[in-house]
Amino acid sequence: QVQLVESGGGLVQPGGSLRLSCAASMSIFRFRDNFMGWYRQAPGKQRELVATITSGGSTNYTYSVKGRFTISRDNAKNTVTLQMNSLKPEDTAVYVCKAVLTNGVGYWGQGTQVTVSS
Repeated sequence: QVQLVESGGGLVQPGGSLRLSCAASMSIFRFRDNFMGWYRQAPGKQRELVATITSGGSTNYTYSVKGRFTISRDNAKNTVTLQMNSLKPEDTAVYVCKAVLTNGVGYWGQGTQVTVSS
């Protein structure tokens, strides 16, 4: 019914950049109407919100990534992207895409690993 597939993770040196993408397949739901977000979970830590974007394009970021990460969406391609710049070792985590549909139901992707290390 709803599938989210993340891509773009990998190993990068501190100060580097990565671009994560989340491709959404939604059978009867319109991608453009849905609230999308990126979350991350580091080893031994709870999952935390990284960035969100509403159907209208309003964005929100956790304090630690403000000014470094940018979330965007392409409703024509059913994708949401997280551009990550000036990466730090503490950004190392599994990054997971989430969609919240207009009926309030949330769906998660499988995640993509981001490792920031020299």
